[in-house]
Amino acid sequence: MTFDRTRIADPTFFAENRLPAHSDHRWFADAHEASFGTSSFEQCLNGTWKFHHAKNPSLAPEGFEALDYDTDAWDDIRVPGHIQLQGYDRPQYANVQHPWDGYEDIWPGQIPQKYNPVGSYVTHFTLDTPPADGERVSISFKGAESTIAVWLNGAYVGYGGDAFTPSEFDITDHLVDGENKLAAQVIKWSGAAWIEDQDFYRFSGIFRDVMLYRRPRVHAEDLRTTTEVADDLASATVRLAVALQGEGSVRATLGGVGELTAGDDGVLSVAVDEPRLWSAEDPHLYDLTLEVLDASGAVVEVIPQRVGIRRFGIEDGVLKINGRRVVFNGVNRHEFGLQGRVMTREQTEADLRAMKAHNINAVRTSHYPNNSFLYELTDEYGLYVIDEMNLEAHGMWHAVVVGRVPLEGAVPGNLPEWRDILLDRASNMLERDKNHASIVMWSCGNESFGGTNLRDVADHFRSLDTRPVHYEGVHWDPRFPETTDVVSTMYTPAAGIEEFLASNREKPYILCEYAHTMGNSFGAVDKYIDLAYREPLFQGAFIWDFSDQAIALKDRHGREYFGYGGDCGEAPHDAEFSGNGIFFADHSPSPKLQEVKKLYQGLRIEISGDSFEVENRFLFTDTSAYRCVVTLAREGRVVARGTVDTEVEPGDTGNYPLPVDLPDAAGEYTVEVSFQLRRPTLWGAAGHEVAWEQAVFTIAGSTAPRSPARAPELIDGIHNFGVRGRHFTALFSKLYGGLVSYRYGLSSDGGRELLGGIPKPNFWHAPTSNERGWNMPFRDGQWLLASRYSEAAEAGPSARVIGDAVEVRYTYELPSQPSGECDVVYLVDGDGRIEVTMTVRPGDGLPDMPEFGLLLTTGADYQHLTWYGEGPEESYVDRRAGARLGVWSGDVAEQLTPYIRPQEAGNHTGVRWATVTDAHGAGLRFEYVDEPMEFSALPWTPWEVENAAHPVDLPPIQKTVLRPALMRRGVGGDDSWGSMTHPEYRLPEGQELVFRFAFQGIR
Repeated sequence: MTFDRTRIADPTFFAENRLPAHSDHRWFADAHEASFGTSSFEQCLNGTWKFHHAKNPSLAPEGFEALDYDTDAWDDIRVPGHIQLQGYDRPQYANVQHPWDGYEDIWPGQIPQKYNPVGSYVTHFTLDTPPADGERVSISFKGAESTIAVWLNGAYVGYGGDAFTPSEFDITDHLVDGENKLAAQVIKWSGAAWIEDQDFYRFSGIFRDVMLYRRPRVHAEDLRTTTEVADDLASATVRLAVALQGEGSVRATLGGVGELTAGDDGVLSVAVDEPRLWSAEDPHLYDLTLEVLDASGAVVEVIPQRVGIRRFGIEDGVLKINGRRVVFNGVNRHEFGLQGRVMTREQTEADLRAMKAHNINAVRTSHYPNNSFLYELTDEYGLYVIDEMNLEAHGMWHAVVVGRVPLEGAVPGNLPEWRDILLDRASNMLERDKNHASIVMWSCGNESFGGTNLRDVADHFRSLDTRPVHYEGVHWDPRFPETTDVVSTMYTPAAGIEEFLASNREKPYILCEYAHTMGNSFGAVDKYIDLAYREPLFQGAFIWDFSDQAIALKDRHGREYFGYGGDCGEAPHDAEFSGNGIFFADHSPSPKLQEVKKLYQGLRIEISGDSFEVENRFLFTDTSAYRCVVTLAREGRVVARGTVDTEVEPGDTGNYPLPVDLPDAAGEYTVEVSFQLRRPTLWGAAGHEVAWEQAVFTIAGSTAPRSPARAPELIDGIHNFGVRGRHFTALFSKLYGGLVSYRYGLSSDGGRELLGGIPKPNFWHAPTSNERGWNMPFRDGQWLLASRYSEAAEAGPSARVIGDAVEVRYTYELPSQPSGECDVVYLVDGDGRIEVTMTVRPGDGLPDMPEFGLLLTTGADYQHLTWYGEGPEESYVDRRAGARLGVWSGDVAEQLTPYIRPQEAGNHTGVRWATVTDAHGAGLRFEYVDEPMEFSALPWTPWEVENAAHPVDLPPIQKTVLRPALMRRGVGGDDSWGSMTHPEYRLPEGQELVFRFAFQGIR
């Protein structure tokens, strides 16, 4: 048999000589080997291989698999690894677009011919242990994207066409003593590429482990463990079915329980009394040990298998785990890091630890099966998993939507040529992953419309397993509603879900994707969380997504940055639409995680003046598992602290008195209730906070009134109004329309200048990715003009003495269409404190402004920011639940969050005061007047931020830009392609607005 490369365009050709899919268990020679986790039956072939790259199949080398074909002059390449990250082809980020769209006029059943990169690989190996009589040897490519043909010692071995599950082949008959030559050819796009149009970077190559397996003469080829839990949860049965090759038997023992016995059907089972049930809160795993015996009774294999005993399914119309209604506090996760989809177990484990530490309890493997170790780790750490098969035909779905393809031509749709490949992919995933307790649903794939083929996939899952089946596409193509056991949609507003469930109550409802966290976003997500605990049928959602997909690059000056679509010279592409993570591309946390952790916490806490209430939303964990610490503070300084012993059962609510008393002294105080781990876990140290709440109390009383120095002097010059006090001077220009100088701390040289330019009204911020999605620059561009090009009215400023202060008034004309006005009034007292009152009168018919405040600059030396407000991370009016009131500090240069495309960032809500100071503590202090304000201190203006495509494109730091504001528009986040910020988180449209704050020099 030979490999026929011309067949790869045919969707019915997806495997040749590939071994049937089986469970992902490992086998060892004896118990000693098993205890160390190193199997003599395994040999890893990862490492440096020889490599040839061709831009299309017609240019790939012929006969390179032959023993006498010399590949010594070929390049070296890492396996596993993507060829695009090792100097060949180029990474290409595309969402819905097919990568070849516009270059080649092809349709399903065809593949690109002019540019379709082919990687030819060669390595040599010698078996660590030659096979004994009756033993077989296989080779398993755990992931090869997207299709692979394999030869050994010149003989064709087989072909596999599912990139994300193993392609395994029996090579026993092709082995030779000593050195063996292994050859493989990976083609980037096969016929299956039409159903592999996932929203991700397009790579190719051998990107997961390559393993040799030796199978003894008697071998457990497949295991199937199942658990049945009694209705009262007081007992369970663990069953084990083994597909045995060769003449032999199996002996199995469940640790702490006993030996399994065989039934009439050959299935082994054991009863478990008072089982410790697996859940995300208590991921207890039993150790099941299998011994495979040959006909003489000798042990030839030892197989350790971990078993989670749990019951999951739809009960009483809702999804339940061990009899309790579950809410998925979930996230979607592409298998993606700095090496693309080449992820190690250690990197994956770090991701899961981060999820657990931020109260995430569920993962959807978007949009393909992950490396097998993910499921071992989710079993161990405790996360509910929706395991999704390798399917997305988004481009062809969109072709139906835009009318390029009729409904009957949808792929895979009802087309018979696509049925078998889908069933094969479903089997590959299920058979490999079926023994993992963490998997609670099977997913038929993503964004592939609907049809009989997907219906058959769902039925196939049900024929093999009892777990519910998920598929979101039924929402768009409702012809076969039986395809999915749950209602699943994407990015539906919380109000829309509630409206739907008012009249549709047949199935549980989840959002398989929501809160599109592209750039600075994740606003108003609390509405979804509230709904999940009010509406029984709405059972949670999965954030899109875990981390930014971005490529580590260097610019022409050698500066490192994370690139997105187009930065590798590729087209078509979808720009920064890959930057959707709650973690950055290097998997460091983004500020959005502050909100994720708070909203996903399992305890709802309300604090009053003398007590607090705790609602326990956990399913199986009593609050006594956590240490409860109550802290009383004033402006960030701890006044008192105490602990409370709580004992609130899951689903219950309890009230407890505060162990601290509010002082009598006037002032603003915070009371914080924090629940912390008593003991360390796999994912958190003792003392790690799992839930918290804060309340703010103001104690009224007499406070010492400000006693400013004597009234300042007003100097009415020809071109300027001057205001002078003992320690300051301020200069208000009649020519240039604003405050042109503010010196504080007078000395022989006139004192330190604290202004770097004229403060101007500001209504603009650099568009966020979400705002660009609904075309904010086009809609709101008038406010950019108003911010950059306002002019003081021709009448000029006015100045007068009012009591012990001097008032200087400017009116700015705003060059919007229609035009508007903004008054800026400065009230200067004898200490140099300047109270600013801004009043804006927008032109009729203008949209709401992105923000309303004042923009002023100071020197770059004033780089240390301290604020008494909400923090420690950035916060916005619709993303502030996770922020705490306190005193926080940071470097101004680090305040602009490094989203892969620069945008509005670094804001802080609820600010009472803020200072920007130099190394000696001198600088400026800002204070709220009427209500706490919003505040940011950045090294760049909004337009400088907007003009930069990447953080490295921002200009060198020359100044500190200060933006006290009444409010900035919330970041939004229902989606990133049309959903605006919710109305209550936008500034009022067409209304006169007033903002007051004060600033003063400090030294």
